Amino acid sequence: MASTNGYLGVTPPISTNESSAREKEVTSTLMEELRRQGIFESEEESKTREIVLGRLAALIKKFVRQVSLSRGLSETAANAAGGKIYTFGSYRLGVHGPGTDIDTLCVAPRHVTREDFFNVLEGMLRGMDGVTEVSSVPEAYVPIITTEISGIPIDLLFAQLALPSIPEDLDLQDDNLLRNLDDRCVRSLNGSRVINEILRLVPNVDVFRDALRCIKLWAQRRAIYSNVNGFLGGVAWAMLVARVCQLYPNAVAGAIVSRFFVIMHKWSWPQPVLLKPIEDGPLQVRVWNPKLYPQDRAHRMPIITPAYPSMCATHNVMASTQQIMKEEFQRGCTIVDQVMNGEAEWSALFVKHDFFQRYRFYLQVTASSRTLEMQNKWSGTVESKMRHLVMRLEFVDALKLAHPFTKGIEKVYYCVSEEEAQAVARGEVPDTVAQRKQEEVADNKTAITMYTTSFFIGLSIKPKEAGSTGPRRLDISYPLAEFLKMVKMWEKYDESAMNIAVRHIKHTMLPEHVFEPGEREAAARPKKRSRGAKDSPAPAAKRSRTESDTTPRTASAASPTRATASSTPLPQINAASTRPTSTTLDDLPHTSAQAADPLAVTASA
Repeated sequence: MASTNGYLGVTPPISTNESSAREKEVTSTLMEELRRQGIFESEEESKTREIVLGRLAALIKKFVRQVSLSRGLSETAANAAGGKIYTFGSYRLGVHGPGTDIDTLCVAPRHVTREDFFNVLEGMLRGMDGVTEVSSVPEAYVPIITTEISGIPIDLLFAQLALPSIPEDLDLQDDNLLRNLDDRCVRSLNGSRVINEILRLVPNVDVFRDALRCIKLWAQRRAIYSNVNGFLGGVAWAMLVARVCQLYPNAVAGAIVSRFFVIMHKWSWPQPVLLKPIEDGPLQVRVWNPKLYPQDRAHRMPIITPAYPSMCATHNVMASTQQIMKEEFQRGCTIVDQVMNGEAEWSALFVKHDFFQRYRFYLQVTASSRTLEMQNKWSGTVESKMRHLVMRLEFVDALKLAHPFTKGIEKVYYCVSEEEAQAVARGEVPDTVAQRKQEEVADNKTAITMYTTSFFIGLSIKPKEAGSTGPRRLDISYPLAEFLKMVKMWEKYDESAMNIAVRHIKHTMLPEHVFEPGEREAAARPKKRSRGAKDSPAPAAKRSRTESDTTPRTASAASPTRATASSTPLPQINAASTRPTSTTLDDLPHTSAQAADPLAVTASA
């Protein structure tokens, strides 16, 4: 689908030359590395996905029929009402891997409401054979039900169209379908519409898919793949890769990846990334326009969806997450340059992140409850609010950066008393509880199962100003109070059953389950400065982050001058006391010849 000027995109290609022999060679080694990384699903799993989607499509028709009958429609009209699913996201793009979810859109006629979707369909899913998990977040920016059917995770969105029935041949690209829809339905529909447009706007779909598989794996390994936490989601990464494909329409995948990092590293944000000119339409729906809307002007890394109405897919990006991504672009740029020159292997690009070794201080936010069903909803709600906590932390004077981890870490604890369960709810897990196995309480009828999900934020502290003396104060009382208030305002919040605990901790007090076997011990050992180019290129060891010059990224518990690691639980969401707690922590790195720089952390809810 070329523009009227004969090319795809908003500008002419940078180069239409064919790729060189070296670029074709590194493309071959890239695909070999991707296969070694195990990102391609098996034929068996692929068939399972098709079966699951078929069962889900049948359930949606049953759901629409049931609601239609409850609205007083005749049997004939209820049977004709239809109901249809559309896939989007990585599955529709053709870049999904083993265990990845399927983004799915449920389209229903005008008499089936969003309330029916959450109240009726959610219950039907729970009764479906092979379903092991169902949770929903109705108040999310894009309301969603997440489920798992026969081992296949499904993210299910909903759109209510202004049609009496949903025909089998319905084309979602028809802009007129957006008439009389609310913003949430438009956003839900746009998921499928955007993916279809992306696939139409790339010059070579196979090259696009190979390059996108590489970028997705890199972003996941470097922990910058998460829209909800302020990084980029799958659609945004796809649009960035698609734009580079437009600029080099005849390049192979290895060349696209190389140019991707060069272009993204040098991109002049907030200049938007566009796959085609923004289109105005006859409908009364909002289109992204920074000249008209102050909210759009505030977007830091605008990547604009190509389907009408154009929206910013990256409105969640914050100052901290933008800084982290810019550094990762720089790191990737240098590594891929070394790969092209034969000085490094592709595996260096996919080295795992060092989030849990990078910072001296962390915030740990733990959501917990006593049933899996409740925990899925509660933890999803807390995760959707974490971004707001990060934004508020960015205004704290003593903080240079607040780095959210891209996913919650789940852990189940088995308690034999109410006191142990309360301790887990406060985020203070006794060692005996942490090490207890399920089989140890199998015969204990009074045992309490606590489901927990912990979210982490790395805190980068500004360096101490030259000449300053005495302790410094890091006051995070206001951000935490506002965050806890926001979480508590959830309409389904149950204070007696849902717990939330916030702790500021040193890196040495991070829970063991956030590390892979041997990872914590390796992080505590001193690192050698000399590295083989093919094993770990210099950019991976040398970060541009100012943090690396002031705060070590590895635990150093063996340091003879380090103060004893401590953690202080912050007031719970239902805490009656508003008196601040204060803990003096060791802020900046120091040797035996340096005095510790104490940091007083104040936090109250």
